Amino acid sequence: MVSVQEQYEAYPYPERDPAEEARRLITGSPSHPLEMDHFLWGGARDWSREIRILVAGGGTGDGLIQLAQVLTSAGRPYRITYLDLSERARAVAEARAKARGLSGITFHQASLLDAPDFGRFDYIDCCGVLHHLPEPDQGFRALRAALAPGGGAGIMVYAPYGRSGVYPLQEAFGALFEGLPPEARLERARQIVAALPEGHPFRANRNLVDHEQSDAGFYDLLLHSQDRAYSVTDLAEALARTGWQLASFATPALYELDRITPEGADLPPLDRAALAEKLRGTLKLHNAYLVPGNVTPPKPAEGRSLTRVPHLRGLDPAALARAVSEGKRPALTAGGTRVPLRLEPRAAPLIAAIDGRRSLAEIAARARLDPLAFGGLWQGVEAQLAPWGVLLYSGLLRRAD
Repeated sequence: MVSVQEQYEAYPYPERDPAEEARRLITGSPSHPLEMDHFLWGGARDWSREIRILVAGGGTGDGLIQLAQVLTSAGRPYRITYLDLSERARAVAEARAKARGLSGITFHQASLLDAPDFGRFDYIDCCGVLHHLPEPDQGFRALRAALAPGGGAGIMVYAPYGRSGVYPLQEAFGALFEGLPPEARLERARQIVAALPEGHPFRANRNLVDHEQSDAGFYDLLLHSQDRAYSVTDLAEALARTGWQLASFATPALYELDRITPEGADLPPLDRAALAEKLRGTLKLHNAYLVPGNVTPPKPAEGRSLTRVPHLRGLDPAALARAVSEGKRPALTAGGTRVPLRLEPRAAPLIAAIDGRRSLAEIAARARLDPLAFGGLWQGVEAQLAPWGVLLYSGLLRRAD
């Protein structure tokens, strides 16, 4: 059997070229500072304080580079500790950081199970790693032991239903190619996959694209020797066993049952989320924010404080405001779902004023609305955008007067 470490020495994942850092910044969930602030600190973190970050199992560095670049561009102090077992993956991550001139990062070739040995952290990123451990609960516990008071974590773990067709192939390839080196395994598996019949569950699953993008992506998806998926229920149970709890999924609306059916309204929240996952059937991973099991998770979109600073992530406020003012129904796409938005034309000036620096009070003053009138309009904007993870609260870019 090819070990996990041997796999990532042969095929560092995801496949990245440090030379491309001059052309683009890869962003995503979890571990964008705006998203972290919104879900973990209710949009109220004091970013003038240095944030201590652990990137546990950082691979070739997507999460690491996003964190360091966004915080550097915002002029915010940070210290990041990067851990990964793969020497080649670490080398790629280091080269990407060097290409951007990023500092404040220390690199270590180590297991995330050793995380507590490196200190205590305000934020822990662990994306796509826990589900590859022989005993994932040990990983969850190690990360919990490395968390500082008041901190939280952002994780990504695989979900089962959107990965239909993957696991039978993994099992078959594991049996067929026992003893072969990674390169030979890849070549033979590609031949078999190319000849799969049209009706095969893997070929029918349009959610899966990694195998089409690179050798590293193909190997990680279909030839991994250690891989499990978590349903919503599985994840909640693992968190409860290991001292964590869910603060929020990064796109909460995907887990809201009432967006699919009015049935089940009397069920507990976790049961509703588990049913929503099954009914959607397309979720291939869970991006989630975690806090310790003994704290109350913040609810940033439920407070009414006008000191909050809104951001639109992935949307152009001016373009959205223009479409809304013209009575159009712009749409979002999330989790393979197209979502038409219902925003009042009267809210267009509020949307246009979102720049990541103005508070809600300043947006209301700019629109010449009293708090009551503003609150009614803003509530509609928030209800349409926040559950999809595109309206986020954070003072990251705001400076004290």
